[in-house]
Amino acid sequence: MLMFLAFSPAVGGVLFFLRENGGFIMKKDIVIKTAIMGMLTALSIVALYAIPRISLIPAAPFLEYDAADIPVLIGSLVLGPVPGLVILLAVCLIQALTVSASSGIIGFFMHFVASSVLVLIPSLIYKKKKSVVSLIIGLVLGTIGMTAVMIPLNIVFTGIFLGAGTQTVVQMLIPAIIPFNLLKASINSFVTFAVFTPVSKILEKYVKI
Repeated sequence: MLMFLAFSPAVGGVLFFLRENGGFIMKKDIVIKTAIMGMLTALSIVALYAIPRISLIPAAPFLEYDAADIPVLIGSLVLGPVPGLVILLAVCLIQALTVSASSGIIGFFMHFVASSVLVLIPSLIYKKKKSVVSLIIGLVLGTIGMTAVMIPLNIVFTGIFLGAGTQTVVQMLIPAIIPFNLLKASINSFVTFAVFTPVSKILEKYVKI
């Protein structure tokens, strides 16, 4: 089941089918793109287990860092916003069924929305103008955006639906929730920036970046 979900982004390739001569054909680059999507999804899942999940904020040990967004970020920058979201959706589903199963559908929704902001902003900016400056600006804005969107998400979902209490969550915003999400997104953005150039040089042999 998990292996199927890990490579399910390949299904997204059907969105790129082109109608020709009354039938459907699939170009070679689409096959390559879907393979890359599946590979990056698998790498995100591996990162969940291979890289230790550590607490970045001592006052809130239950907030644990993971590097799963890094392959998703790379995928969105290389392949575009839509493939990036497809990869993210598969990763969120797998994570919701495994390491984050206790948070259920609410945890899945919060993860997908927050990481979507982190993924979409740099991808859209970099797609418009492919440069180092655009990449940096996109990652910085994505980091800020993810941190900002997690504030209302935590107040509403963690505070109300998960029963932590709105007042409790509000009191944790400045000492724990905001710095945690800022640190997590910053680390993932920094690592993405550091590895993007060498990774993109490899991938550009197979797809247009």
